[in-house]
Amino acid sequence: MARIQAPPSRSGHRPKPWSKTSAEATPPVPPGLPARLAAAAILAEVVGNGRAIDEYFAGEVVHSRLLGLEPRDRALVRSIVTVSLRRLGTIRKILAGLLERGLPRKSGSLEWTLVVAAAQLLFLDVPDHAAVNLCVQAVRNDPQSQPYAALANAVARNLTKLRDNLPEQDPLIDLPQWMAARWRQSFGAEALERIAAACRTEPRLDITVKGEAETWAERLDGDLLSTGSVRLRGHTPVPELPGFEDGHWWVQDAAAAMPARLLKAQWSERIADLCAAPGGKTAQLASAGAQVVAVDRSAERLKRLASNLERLNLSVETKVADVVTYEAAPFDAILLDAPCSATGTIRRHPDVGWTKRLSDIASLATLQSRMLDRAVSLLRPGGRLVYCVCSIEPEEGETQIAALMRRNPDVLRDPITLDEVAGQAEWLTDKGELRTLPYFSPAPGFEGMDGFFAARLIRRA
Repeated sequence: MARIQAPPSRSGHRPKPWSKTSAEATPPVPPGLPARLAAAAILAEVVGNGRAIDEYFAGEVVHSRLLGLEPRDRALVRSIVTVSLRRLGTIRKILAGLLERGLPRKSGSLEWTLVVAAAQLLFLDVPDHAAVNLCVQAVRNDPQSQPYAALANAVARNLTKLRDNLPEQDPLIDLPQWMAARWRQSFGAEALERIAAACRTEPRLDITVKGEAETWAERLDGDLLSTGSVRLRGHTPVPELPGFEDGHWWVQDAAAAMPARLLKAQWSERIADLCAAPGGKTAQLASAGAQVVAVDRSAERLKRLASNLERLNLSVETKVADVVTYEAAPFDAILLDAPCSATGTIRRHPDVGWTKRLSDIASLATLQSRMLDRAVSLLRPGGRLVYCVCSIEPEEGETQIAALMRRNPDVLRDPITLDEVAGQAEWLTDKGELRTLPYFSPAPGFEGMDGFFAARLIRRA
């Protein structure tokens, strides 16, 4: 494939950009262009500023580029951004091979516009002409990238020729190097390869059912997993599925559903769900008949939790508080789903690879230890505590629990048993703690699940 040389940014005569010189109507915006501009802008901010995708689509403030877009276009933007992040290493390598001198300096949004085009042409079912034309239009839309419209056109057209004969790339190229290095050391080369391969594939959606899971698996065209979750086969929008509006089930990864089950909530027990939002685990505890106090430091997140539980016809007490300083009468049991690096969710949330930093782990581990100490103090003697994180970093999991037990002799492990993890011995550590990894599992019915850690503890009576 021919490599393309970028034109000098200031050489020769170029036609001046179009400008309105009369009262003539402004040229119409090409259909699909706002969505591509939004995708490029959000990608630049996710990678450059470390903000999660969800903050732009489900946060308190919607990204300005999404305003006015139809739901269908918003879904397209999210799809483009997700695929771009999932295959960012591959895309960057391919683009580097097509650009003889690399990306021009001071070229504005050119890089992310090309990434968006590559994601569509190589990994999404988008017609060639639409992706190429909209790429060029997007480049012309930015005064800084406008001089490189011809370059963008040539790159996009070469991408169309590559698609059917795309060179195979090592999956590790799509993982940040520091993450790959840590996971190789913690879990070995084979596990790392499996994680990298799984991260390239869009996972199926898991749900937790309030009632008879087998019945809902049949109604929703899903598979009943041995852990009790239902894994959907199709891609129908969640609100359009049977049972959603009536509150019969909620979306929750199969791994995320396990910690609340391990707490073994009993009818009328007083249970605290610390760091409760968005509320999937809260719903599990309330469904078991427990008297749940959902604690979170974010009032806005607790409002969304309350809204979710209202749909599910479940009632809990909510409390806006910092877990580290939270005070209450002793609880029978506590679930602490602590803030973490969320590296175990990278298969489902590829932005994790580009928004987290190595330094985050140490600071989060410090916070987790303070929360654990507070949670233990809120337990009645003989009470149960399940600590969990959607991280696969040992400092946030196994090391955290070992340190807690060294500094607090009143804390005992209550080992998780094989039957509590659907007989999957690979999910249990030698200490009886839950450890899943975000890769394809050899277990029947488990194409993959998020990476999770959970430990069950008892406060000495």
